[in-house]
Amino acid sequence: MLQAIGLTSKPRSDAPPLVDDLTFEARPGHVTALLGEPGSGKTTALRLMLELEPGRGVTYFRGRPLHRIPHPGREVGVVLGDVPGNPARSVRNQLRMLCAAAGVPASRADTMLEVVGIAGLRDERLGSLSLGMERRVALASALLGDPCTLLLDEPAAGLSPRERGWLYGLLRGHASLGGAVLFTTADAKEAARSADRVVSIEAGRLVADQEAGEFARTRLRPRVAVRTPHAARLADVLGREARAAQRAVEIVEESGSRLSVYGSNCAEVGEAAFRHGVLVHQLADETGDAGGPASPVPHARAAAATGTGAAPERAEASEDSGGRSRRARSEGPVSAVRRVGGPLRPLRYELLRVFGTATPALTAALVLVVSVLTALVLARAGQTPQARLLAAWPELLPLPPAALGAGLLGALAFGEEYRYPALAADRGTVPRRLGLLTAKLGVCAALALLLGAAVVAADAAALALVFDSGPLRAPVEWLSPAASWAGLLIGCAWAGVLASGVFRSATAGLAAVLAVPVGVVPLVREALEGSSAYPVTGLASRLRGLSWVQWPPEADRLLVGALRVMTQPVATALLLSLMVLLCAYGFTGLRSRVRW
Repeated sequence: MLQAIGLTSKPRSDAPPLVDDLTFEARPGHVTALLGEPGSGKTTALRLMLELEPGRGVTYFRGRPLHRIPHPGREVGVVLGDVPGNPARSVRNQLRMLCAAAGVPASRADTMLEVVGIAGLRDERLGSLSLGMERRVALASALLGDPCTLLLDEPAAGLSPRERGWLYGLLRGHASLGGAVLFTTADAKEAARSADRVVSIEAGRLVADQEAGEFARTRLRPRVAVRTPHAARLADVLGREARAAQRAVEIVEESGSRLSVYGSNCAEVGEAAFRHGVLVHQLADETGDAGGPASPVPHARAAAATGTGAAPERAEASEDSGGRSRRARSEGPVSAVRRVGGPLRPLRYELLRVFGTATPALTAALVLVVSVLTALVLARAGQTPQARLLAAWPELLPLPPAALGAGLLGALAFGEEYRYPALAADRGTVPRRLGLLTAKLGVCAALALLLGAAVVAADAAALALVFDSGPLRAPVEWLSPAASWAGLLIGCAWAGVLASGVFRSATAGLAAVLAVPVGVVPLVREALEGSSAYPVTGLASRLRGLSWVQWPPEADRLLVGALRVMTQPVATALLLSLMVLLCAYGFTGLRSRVRW
């Protein structure tokens, strides 16, 4: 049972709210249509129910508001707009990623592809799908968590009649299993054909809440559809007989061979055609437009002795068993925008997100090619230290190619989420949980280390192949350079992750990575230059004296190496930048209370 009570959107300064004190319900086992003209507030009403829009009122899903449901994706399936995902991602990878977000087994992706009838398109890219196939992927995404309630915004818009029939058949099947289905539409005939109950709204207010049969009888105009090669002659015949019988009949010539007759039935039209010898090819009862009589087209003919009749009267809002109106007062509870977290299985989600496209492989290939070429040029020129030679890091460049690649992969971690929202529509587009942040930092750090190791190995192999062993020598001290290299790569990757999360853009994340050596390092170098009044020599031996457990003398060398790395300008700048970005991320993303 879905119960929307007193939904009221945030007031606008120059206009009334889009949704004003809207109350209705969608019962389990039924398909409910939310009917209204474009701009009537249908989409805003859905967003208010999902707590994605600020306003007043409350919506209960089986007796609980959405922020009190532990796993919303398993209670409510949502289709709002297009498929939220990277166009380069395959259909199957997209659904498997959403399975991790909803906390359901990955096998549900293949099951839902079978249910919506696109199992053969599992390896197709999202960007190559037609509108009908894209809508099926959206439905599969909504059904992943086996939700009880489905909310769909204009699900049949732009679809062919065949696709519409399939869509509403699927919704009817979900309702037959005890689920509640609510969809919005602007087509009154579609609502009458496809729904069990029709909730009509206008300017954000409830107009009628009726069973579909009652809606069709009181709000739609029945008509007789006639196809005949003598349309003009039949229209004249029907008009004369209507005037003679003092009946209100409207005849609209919709094309050269088609008539729509309002206020009559098939028997009367057929008998009139037979009496006057008019050939008829088709005669059928249909449901016409909602509201008052349609404006005639230029060739319309209308005949009525007493006028075309009054417009159908509107049904009043439904009442409960006690006869009291179910409308809630606008002074109901305030509904703030729900700030929810990320996926229930963050590590699996992040791995599927990273490797769901070719971006990591292409980035790694580009970095390796540029690094090898740069290392060969540096070796040819000479006078380059071996550590910089293996890292392919010229003095003129602020960062080596591997660090830029690691920063790019980190920037895409959150930047891709903002550009192509990956999570389900009922969760919003911005995942903000420490579990997901930890997963992104861990995965990006691992990718950065793998990229750095591959670059060093490729550069060493290329130098040995081209110059034999000339430029390379066995290192006397390798631990400190290796730690510096790893710290630089991880720091760039993490800076990209945090900056893209703060500024909501992959470009801003990569710019933050470049800003560290260009803007922060000179300031740090200037602060560290000059002699210190209080040197820190002998720190390792003093720390050994404070410790209860005596570590081996070799540990002193490790500690001194780590301190030497941390006191380098680049390392200090990276550390400061990461601290600032982490504080900014916490302030912008985690300061709001997460509600469930």
